[in-house]
Amino acid sequence: MALHSQHAQHAQHASMREERRVLCVCPRYASSFGMFEHAYPLLDGVRALMPPQGLLVVAAALPAAWKVRLVDENIRPASREDYLWADIVFVSGMHAQRPSIENICRRAHSYGRTTVLGGPSVSACPESYREFDYLHVGELGDATEALIARLANDPSRPETQIVLTTRERRDLAAYPIPAYELAELDRYMTGSIQYSSGCPYQCEFCDIPTLYGRNPRLKRPEQVTAELDRLLACGGISGPIYFVDDNFIGNRRAIRELLPVLIDWQKSRGYPFMFACEATLNLAKRPDILDLMRQARFETVFCGIETPEPDALKAMAKSHNMMVPILEGVESLNRYGLEVVSGIIVGLDTDTPDTGERIVEFIAQSQIPMLTINLLQALPRTPLWDRLEREGRLINDEARESNVDFRMPYDQVVGIWRDTMTRAYAPDAVFARFHHQLTHTFPFRIDVPVNLRDIPRRKLMRGLRVLRAVLWHCGIRADYRRHFWKLARHCLKNGQIDAMIRVAIIAHHLIMSARDASAGRQKASHYAVRPQTIPLAAE
Repeated sequence: MALHSQHAQHAQHASMREERRVLCVCPRYASSFGMFEHAYPLLDGVRALMPPQGLLVVAAALPAAWKVRLVDENIRPASREDYLWADIVFVSGMHAQRPSIENICRRAHSYGRTTVLGGPSVSACPESYREFDYLHVGELGDATEALIARLANDPSRPETQIVLTTRERRDLAAYPIPAYELAELDRYMTGSIQYSSGCPYQCEFCDIPTLYGRNPRLKRPEQVTAELDRLLACGGISGPIYFVDDNFIGNRRAIRELLPVLIDWQKSRGYPFMFACEATLNLAKRPDILDLMRQARFETVFCGIETPEPDALKAMAKSHNMMVPILEGVESLNRYGLEVVSGIIVGLDTDTPDTGERIVEFIAQSQIPMLTINLLQALPRTPLWDRLEREGRLINDEARESNVDFRMPYDQVVGIWRDTMTRAYAPDAVFARFHHQLTHTFPFRIDVPVNLRDIPRRKLMRGLRVLRAVLWHCGIRADYRRHFWKLARHCLKNGQIDAMIRVAIIAHHLIMSARDASAGRQKASHYAVRPQTIPLAAE
């Protein structure tokens, strides 16, 4: 029996040495506020927000003998040649990408190619994807090994769909370095990296604890710096590196171990990157962590504030946002050089006709320049979904902006969202909030000396092209140019030229995106699968 098993393992390993050609395709996102499309024309060739981290990890985990090609359809569509080259097509995506995910599957099948789907959307609702040949449910683990073994043995399409579910997750400490070399890094607005997975909190609307657990799992600090070295070697990244962790401070003890390593890495390499992350607002109660983040050159933190109303926070199980008064917490983060980006939800059960007014007032008081304001969307495998299902308040109508039957009339809720977007992102309001950041947040950041002679010529020329685009689009063509030049004069006077460029790019996107929202050209929820009138990937 042992001899038979040994022969079987030898045969399996031999088959994995055979070449397979895998096409990894990242589905296109529909147009939404958080995708920053209006910023791309100012960024010299940028076409997408950040590299597809999950697919890059999967690509790195495949057998060394296999050939892998990555196509991000946010940059260009997968071509006929791509499909004909491949034996197998791997896809991963979120709920909002579902129409594009299904489109990729249809195209792959039209060429007779085997399709595999993994990622957060299929892991939450595999029953929604019946056309794919293989479904990979869950994170990297025993299901991944089983999938690779099957494809190594036979890459052809199975007669019926095969669903493989991870029971034993691979330790994050055993994750490979993502295959960043496969991505066109200079086409992305930001880079991406992952340190942990999971979140200890159980917010009603969030599916993270169900999908990835409440006990954050971690990589070793040296893994993180090795990935940063790979990103640096691959080149192309000109914006921040975003830690895509569900909650960067989910394990505070581990973060206190990671941050000094990041500080040393940045110092030894001349601070090549600025960092951004997502964290709960109670980060404001941890001055020791904030000081280390400042030294490591963290400059932006996304906090899911969701609502300024205490009763609503209690109802959604987000009481940890009240561990420190919200405005005080935002101010504390600003004092460590951290610009706060926030999530806001409209359509909560506790909302009233005055909710929009209170949100606009909160934005003015907090001086948060950018907030992703979304209609409430119920995601599968969340407490919110379960509650609304019990109450008969889930609506399966993709023509709607949300799948939630709100307490207030639907048209009234959508109207509040549009009015809030219009007022929050009026040009004078946007530039005023950014001016506050320039005077109350940016001065607290560490000073990183820049020597023009040390900047590669390619990067310097790209920076000059971006500056030219900003001056043309924001300073000459834009109807808000008076507000831009007021901010620009302040920046030039104080030597904040780099800050001026970055602020102008983001402000331009916020203003134009809000106008799309007001005109009904943009989804009211980034998480909705409502189809958009966006160009479909062409052959």
